[in-house]
Amino acid sequence: MAANLEPGMLVRHPNREDWGLGQVQSAIGTRVTVNFEHAGKVVIDTNRISLERHYGPVPS
Repeated sequence: MAANLEPGMLVRHPNREDWGLGQVQSAIGTRVTVNFEHAGKVVIDTNRISLERHYGPVPS
């Protein structure tokens, strides 16, 4: 999954809806750094968690 993610893309964590929308900061190997609205910067291992890509406008 990390290969499909690029900085600037919007994602959601499938098990942490309370974190809100996140913006990918970097994707190196299977490690993706995401800045979430309500959780801040989190490093995700995409071998363990499949982030859900957000398509469409940014909610206000």
